[in-house]
Amino acid sequence: MVKKRRKQVADPDEFRSEALAQALEKQDMAAVALALRNGNTVVPLVKPGPRDNPLDGGEVWTYRDATTGDVALLLFSDARNKPKNLPPGVGVYSPAWLVSFLTRYRDTITTVFLDIAGPHPMQASPGDLLAALEA
Repeated sequence: MVKKRRKQVADPDEFRSEALAQALEKQDMAAVALALRNGNTVVPLVKPGPRDNPLDGGEVWTYRDATTGDVALLLFSDARNKPKNLPPGVGVYSPAWLVSFLTRYRDTITTVFLDIAGPHPMQASPGDLLAALEA
């Protein structure tokens, strides 16, 4: 008898931060900072890596403006809010990862967009986000 393997399906809530979604809906930067400090964030990836090691798996996708050269990091409260024209992969990253990433690339990244395509977009500088995360 051959056993069929069931395909594992990711829990849709795994790629969502309800606290971040609510903070963005209110356009409340203090609540956004609290949500980012205490929960995971959905990040677009160029190429997904191993799920069990997100810090070493997957290359984060950033947007570079062809005219100005400015680099933006895009973060999402829900994978469903990621525009279809971005690479299809997403990663779920911890607050510690976000602090580390923003610290490492604070001189390269000019802005951070949260839910850029809506429903409630916001943006902040890496320095402002770092200050909020470390408060």
